Amino acid sequence: MNQFFTEQLSPFLAHKSMAMLETGLRIFLILAVGYIAIRALRFGLKKLENVLLTWREREDKEHIANEKRVKTLTGMLGTICLTLVWVIGIIMGLDQIGLDITPILAGAGIMGLAVGFGAQNLVRDIINGFFMILENQIRVGDVGVVNGTGGLVEAISFRTITLRDQSGTVHIFPNGTVTTLANMTKGWSAYVLNIGVAYKEDTDRVTTIMEEVSKDLQQDPQMGKKMLEPIEIMGVDAFGESEVVIKARIKTLPIEQWSVGREYRRRLKKAFDRENIEIPFPHRTLYMGEASQPWLVKNIPSATAS
Repeated sequence: MNQFFTEQLSPFLAHKSMAMLETGLRIFLILAVGYIAIRALRFGLKKLENVLLTWREREDKEHIANEKRVKTLTGMLGTICLTLVWVIGIIMGLDQIGLDITPILAGAGIMGLAVGFGAQNLVRDIINGFFMILENQIRVGDVGVVNGTGGLVEAISFRTITLRDQSGTVHIFPNGTVTTLANMTKGWSAYVLNIGVAYKEDTDRVTTIMEEVSKDLQQDPQMGKKMLEPIEIMGVDAFGESEVVIKARIKTLPIEQWSVGREYRRRLKKAFDRENIEIPFPHRTLYMGEASQPWLVKNIPSATAS
């Protein structure tokens, strides 16, 4: 009897052993492919990190800031890719041990649709934020104008930009809603001056005084190191109602344009006073025409006076 059962069970056990061996080999193959994919992914991300660092250093010499930015980007990409590799490997492994993965795939599809419809703005914010950081459009510490609102950039994430304006108000913009973005302090900054003087003044003499004040400011131990170049006099820019406008520009280190510009204006005012250069106040001249007769003013006594 025992021999009969042994003869009957032997083929069945042999078949099950072979099936288990094949399943184990398939699972091992899945793990091996997943391991190779992870190693290749990490190698590719390392190469991408080196390429991005080299590319960013050509435009921006701040190596530490560039390294942090690039590591953040590659770290996020690595997390997403590794998660996908692990999820695919686990699903394939469950399929090999005999579990029905159809409900899992269907549930994942439904969940993906639900998340896609419910988090469209979030996904858009993250994608826009990723490229904003990748392209180094604006950084923490810059002065920027986002959608017409200006302020100091206090924080940048893959979802939002945080600005604080001059009055201390904090403005938070989702990256997906940013339609216009201006960076006032990237690489270098500039202070633009529109200097108005009276029509009677010699504009060549005025520009000479402006250049002398700029040279004096460059020799200042504190302000001079903030100026990148001497003042750039662009010339007469407009004729106003009571003034001739001379446009000029001072290039400075990032975010230093306002302190340099205020000090330059202070010194220029003193120089104009010393050289008797008139800075006019708004006024109008009433002109009656050459053929007009002089006005006749009569004093008519009132009836009550008599």
